[in-house]
Amino acid sequence: MNLFITGTDTEVGKTLVTCALLHAIRARGETAVGLKPVASGSRPTPDGLRNEDGEALLAASSPGPAYAAINPLAFEPAIAPHIAAEEAGEALTVARLLQGITPGPVADWRLVEGVGGWRVPLSGRETMEDLALALDYPVILVVALRLGCINHALLTADRIAQVGLPLASWVATEPDPEQSHRQENFQTLARLLPAPCLGRLRHNPRPDPAELAPDLDLNRLPTPP
Repeated sequence: MNLFITGTDTEVGKTLVTCALLHAIRARGETAVGLKPVASGSRPTPDGLRNEDGEALLAASSPGPAYAAINPLAFEPAIAPHIAAEEAGEALTVARLLQGITPGPVADWRLVEGVGGWRVPLSGRETMEDLALALDYPVILVVALRLGCINHALLTADRIAQVGLPLASWVATEPDPEQSHRQENFQTLARLLPAPCLGRLRHNPRPDPAELAPDLDLNRLPTPP
């Protein structure tokens, strides 16, 4: 099964959710690989640029391919990917990103993690939405329980439906333990979002995706056609 993981914004926990999903799938005896087609904010190493999210996905994947198969396009500055690509003289297009995804590692499950929110720009007029459309995968939406999350989640869900992609499910995260009324926000989202919630990942200053995996109910995902 293939899934596209998006979020209502940046820093909502997409990588944490993707890694937890990978562990949950592997616990069922199936193979699963997480892919990060493009990432900014990478550090130089003797083997090339390495991104923290890409390394986390690689560690959670089985079979574990070479790093370049997980994150084929990495940029050093911690800025918007399309700006980082322009500064590096690279063309950040859907076609370019598909080249890194399509021949990627073979597994029972392939989870492709987007960058930032649903319509983060690429080159020209293309956005991450165009990549999701080209892949045509069911979408999982990650929602951080914080101020503004209900509006952002509903707008994102509406747009996903508008362009004709299925919203398979959503996952709640808690990046800010001081945020008030998290339970009320969660209950409102559960009532209004047009997809089942796979789970809620409670705040942890040092979250372990393997330990969080049981909090995600894969049985709530729709059966693929």
